[in-house]
Formats: sequence, C-alpha cells, structure tokens
Amino acid sequence: MSDTTQHNAVDQAVPGTAVTGAGGPGDSRLADGETEMTLTNRQGHPIRDNQNVRTVGSRGPMTLENYHFIEKISHFDRERIPERVVHARGAGAHGYFEAYGKVGDGPVSTFTRAKLFQEAGKRTPVFVRFSTVVHGGHSPETLRDPRGFAVKFYTEDGNWDLVGNNLKIFFIRDPLKFPDMVHAFKPDPVTNVNDPERMFDFLSQSPEATHMVTFLFSPWGIPANYRQMQGSGVNTYKWVNQAGQGVLVKYHWEPMRTEIKNLRQQDADRIQAMNYSHATQDLYEAIERGEYPEWELCVQIMSDGEHPELDFDPLDPTKLWPTDKFPFLPVGKMVLNRNPENYFAEVEQAAFGTGVLVDGLDFSDDKLLQGRTFSYSDTQRHRVGTNYLQLPVNAPKKHVATNQRDGQMAYFVDAGPGQNPHVNYEPSVIGGLKEMQRSGKEHQPHYDADLMQRKIERANDFAQAGETYRSFEAWERDELIENLVNNLKICRPEIRRQMIDYFTKADPDYGRRVTDGLADAQRESGEHTGSAKADQAVRNAQREGEPARPY
Repeated sequence: MSDTTQHNAVDQAVPGTAVTGAGGPGDSRLADGETEMTLTNRQGHPIRDNQNVRTVGSRGPMTLENYHFIEKISHFDRERIPERVVHARGAGAHGYFEAYGKVGDGPVSTFTRAKLFQEAGKRTPVFVRFSTVVHGGHSPETLRDPRGFAVKFYTEDGNWDLVGNNLKIFFIRDPLKFPDMVHAFKPDPVTNVNDPERMFDFLSQSPEATHMVTFLFSPWGIPANYRQMQGSGVNTYKWVNQAGQGVLVKYHWEPMRTEIKNLRQQDADRIQAMNYSHATQDLYEAIERGEYPEWELCVQIMSDGEHPELDFDPLDPTKLWPTDKFPFLPVGKMVLNRNPENYFAEVEQAAFGTGVLVDGLDFSDDKLLQGRTFSYSDTQRHRVGTNYLQLPVNAPKKHVATNQRDGQMAYFVDAGPGQNPHVNYEPSVIGGLKEMQRSGKEHQPHYDADLMQRKIERANDFAQAGETYRSFEAWERDELIENLVNNLKICRPEIRRQMIDYFTKADPDYGRRVTDGLADAQRESGEHTGSAKADQAVRNAQREGEPARPY
C-alpha cells in the first residue's frame, strides 16, 4: 500500500484515535518489510533482534535504554495481576502531524530514515496531552509550574511518543535526583500543605537548577493557556539515517497563527478566582468553534560528539543550545482538530514514554533521558495496568503481534493471524512469530570509558541563567524578582543566602535585586506553611465565616 493510499485509508476508516478507532488484532496495516507473522512489541515496532540485549561490547554491561527488553521483562514480571504522581492535571486533543519532507531547506533523509518525516504532505494521526507537573488532578491551571507537552504519533512503524514540557530545560540533569525533587515540590508529608521553603531547600543544594528557576519564577512559569505556549522535548535525542549515522537533535514546538502569552502572578490570581480550569476550557472551546491550534515542529541538529568547543555539555538538559550556532529547522506542523469523546478513556488513560521511538529515531546518552525511559513506561503499567497498550488511545494504529500474554484486563490476544496458538515464544519452527530483517544499518556508537558515579565535567551551572536573565524584558525581570522575593522571604536565612549566591553568580544585578528585595520585605514565618499570608487566610476564614444554626 502506498503512503498516499494508506493515509487516505486512515482518514476514511479511522476517526483519529477515538475509542472505536483502529488498532488491535483486526488492523492489517504493515510497515515496509513486515509481514503478518513479524514479531513486534506492543508499540507496533517490528523486532529485528529478539535474542540479544544492547550492551557495551558483546560482553556487556547492558545499557538502560534497552526498551524492547525493559518492556518485555516488565510485562512478564506483571503477568499474574491511581492519579499520576506528576502531570496529574491534564487536557488533551486529537489531530495530525503533516511533514514538510525536509529539514530546513535540505532533505530530511540526510539525517533520519524515520518514515513520518520523508514525504511532503504526509499526515500522521496524533494525540496530545497538556498538563501541569507537580499539582493534583483538580488543581488550578494558573499555578506556577512547568506544563507538560506530550505528543503520541501513530506512525506506520508503530507509536512514537515525544514527551516534553513547555519550557526547554529542566531542574536537574541526573535521574537519581528526580524522586527527591518531586518530594520537595509536593505538599509536606505531615501537614499535606504546600510549603515553598521545602522546594527552595532542595533548590539551594542543586546549583544546576538556577537556570530553570529563572524561567519558572518569571512570567514563563505561568503560560496563559495551552494553545499559546511553546513545547520542547527537553532532552537530547538522536536521528539515524539509512547508513546508521547518528546526529544529536532537540525538538521544539512553536505556536503558529497565534502569539506566545504568559501571565503575571496578579493576573493568574485573578483568573484563578473565577475559573480553575480555564486552560482546559480554552482548548476545548477553540477546537469546537473550528479555531484549530497549530504548532510547527523544529529541530536543532548537532554532530554526535562531546563538542569540547562549547562551554556546556550538549547532553545537559539544564542548558539551551544557542540558536546562532544551532538554528531551528522546521520539519512539519501539527494541527489539533478534534476533542476527546470521553475524558477518562482518552485523556486520563493516555500513557506516554520517552522510550517509545520508531526506526530512524534513537536515544542519546543523556542520563536524565535514560532514567525517564524506564520510569515513564513503568509507571503506566502501575497506574493504568499491565495491558495499557491495548487501550485504544494507546494502541498503535497498525499490525501488532507479540508473545506477551495475560495480566490484568487483557481483552484480546495480539497474536499474528497465522500464528500457532500453542506457541507464545520465539524462536520457533512450529508456527511462531519471526523477526524482521533490518532495512537500514544499525547505529553503533562506540564507548571507551570507566564506569563511575560522577556529574558531567562542564556543569557551568550559572552562565546560561545569567544570559536568560539579561534577555528578559524589563517587566519580566521585575516580575521574576517579585515572585522570588515573595517565596524566599519565608525561607530560613541559610537557604536565602545560598539562592542569592547562585543568582549573583548568574548575574550581579540579578543577585543584587533579590538581595535588596528581601531586605525591604518583612521576614515572614508561618506556622505550618512557611507563609504568614497563608496563615492569615486560615484566620480570616475562622473570623469571617457566617454563623449558622444546626439542622
């Protein structure tokens, strides 16, 4: 089937990714070189090697980004049978991605063999989930927080999940710190009340977070809505071409037909008093009236290597790649044109993972990315269930045939149509699934280094934070200083001193303005929240409540 014919068939037969859409044992679409008896994983990716894990050399050690192995063994571990910990508050929509057939002005095939990018005008169905990160499922959408921006591409080669945020960097670079970071940002485990001092206690001991703090406490920390914000893959990935050559890439979503808008804190407070679901409502109503949100997907490309000429490590997710050296190159656009039919089935149960890549896309050695690759898919098995990839919103829209069986709520067997039902293993000569031949050369990066536990050598935690501070408009710097002062004034002196030291190292004016602001602010000390203002709200409720007779 040609790409055009297949695209038309998808348009006519598959209503986007609705609950009644394609996917499952009756879907006969195949990738090039794939047959009905080809072994795939649950993402629909044809398996080319089911005998060997990916290792450093033939003897090992094994690397964490062994997605096929992790999926296979993790499912096996759960074969005998909650709100998201992060990104709990979300909204979503269906649409399509349309490729330009090139990267910038050049052929995209120079850098990647991923099929969804190759043909100009080729459309791939997508589902997108936007979210806030730290707060719960019914929290206001005006809270200061990164926004999740996760896109599921239902490609002919299986699913590709591009999981990122609206901000292009992150707080940490090592996945070992992630549980502690989230704990520090969540409510106090004793009082269950948010306390900013806990967050800044952690941040004051994490200098690499200074750049992200600068963005988060500026107006960029509260996007006006989901339609008017950017998106980013945050981590560094790789593209691989037909010859097996890899380059480093970063992904960026840039809004089309609308400007980017952020909120001042006082405006966010006013909106929250009227509507704590304003961003979800805005997205839904815009699509209903035909004002379909659009984003252009751009990539930055860098040769695969350590790049000693840079003053930062290109794999560091706390850093931006300078656009004068690595420009944004457009590769396609995304249009969201259909709302979910059921929020729970399609938005709440939507499950994403950074390890869900198709042929032509690959992992970099970014430690945070590799840690996320295990964590994301593993939490979906815990949260949604062992067979979460059989749910329509998560199922690939193509042929799937695996030897994975059983587990909680398995409602069909994704076996090949000619597969011997007695054979649920591979290899086999009596009617089992078979591996597919490779269509391109395997990407084989070389490693020669000691195994160690050590941070990257070019940490450079403050230079880009200072550049970002200086790039802000005057009103954005004013808002940043005010927001930081309002939060730091409740913190212990040692925490305040350490944060001021970081800001000063980023830019002397930055540190001076925070210092002066804290000197002018009255020191606050709350009972259980760290905030006198929050404590005053408790007393106001006690005093201002109207008396009522029991009934």
